[in-house]
Amino acid sequence: MSKKNVVIVGGGGVGTAVARELSAKLDASKYNITLINDRPYFVFLVAGARLTVSAADKLEDSALIPYDKLFHNGNGTVKIGKVVSISEGAAGKGGEVALENGERISYASLVLATGSVWPGPLNFPEHDDEVRAHISSWRSKYEKAKHVVIVGGGAVGIETAGEIKDTWPTKKVTIVHSEKLLVNGTYPDKFRKDIERRARTKGIEFILGDKLDVPPEGTVGVTTHNGKKIPDADLVVPSYGARPNTDFISTLGQNVVTAKGTVRVNQFLEVPGHPGVFAGGDIIDWDEQKQAAKASTHAQVIIANVTSFLEGNPLKKAYKGSPELIVIPIGKTGGAGYLGFLWGISVGAWFTRTVKGKSLLIPQARAGLGY
Repeated sequence: MSKKNVVIVGGGGVGTAVARELSAKLDASKYNITLINDRPYFVFLVAGARLTVSAADKLEDSALIPYDKLFHNGNGTVKIGKVVSISEGAAGKGGEVALENGERISYASLVLATGSVWPGPLNFPEHDDEVRAHISSWRSKYEKAKHVVIVGGGAVGIETAGEIKDTWPTKKVTIVHSEKLLVNGTYPDKFRKDIERRARTKGIEFILGDKLDVPPEGTVGVTTHNGKKIPDADLVVPSYGARPNTDFISTLGQNVVTAKGTVRVNQFLEVPGHPGVFAGGDIIDWDEQKQAAKASTHAQVIIANVTSFLEGNPLKKAYKGSPELIVIPIGKTGGAGYLGFLWGISVGAWFTRTVKGKSLLIPQARAGLGY
């Protein structure tokens, strides 16, 4: 009865890394660790484009990663459910989360790592049968389409276009992007132009500096905001920015969630005014690109500070930001990347293929969950 509960909401990159390492660090006779996630496995979104385009590699067998090996020595519990609210006692004295089914779980320390909600193919449902039907449905849509138009020229849009071209080299694919250059101004123009050049060699076409509304499914023929007609477009795929999955987090208190939907944190990734409540991943209000590559760094800060908090010690590990980097495969063999180290390093197809394009980092993700 004297055990303290550490509750982690969100079973993605940050949540699983925190849960796994805490299960090794914390004394199981003193602490319970509970990971709450609304799906029965970690959907590894880095593989999302290839997973939803083609069945060729059967990525549903490897990119949907179960939690059964997550905890060291079995020192933890996974609860499949959807958190709808948080109630807190006195500051720093813990509280409880309420699930959609009415269950309530108390916590001494709480970690919020609920990630993003994406439009279109990456908007995976909650239940296993629905997830698999969603994947099958998108594969069928891509296969049947004659001209796929992708709205959004960020990494997801470019990767999706590359996967389509790898699978059906003669299928028409067009990306509509609101800026004159692909991705965004975080990265140098030289890289942004280079990734466009490489995509064009794959036969991907572009309409830049323009926007397109996603029409009802089954529509044939669309017109951009600037009046550009694409008469044979028969599948329009939204691949623009995700939004933070934080709706229930506002129940923790006023000013916890910003107008943008992000969660306020201090340098220790702790929610100000709520000692023992930490947040990491895409949801934090931090001026950086939201990427899976930052999950490990966020997790290490949270792990150290949760441990300090539980032991009654001052928080010591501060988050100092992460270098901006991006690696965008265009199919299994193409692509480019930019690493924001030193003077900024641009990498080409060989590096992209070796590091990400061939495996999509799935083996590393599986290892992080004990596989």
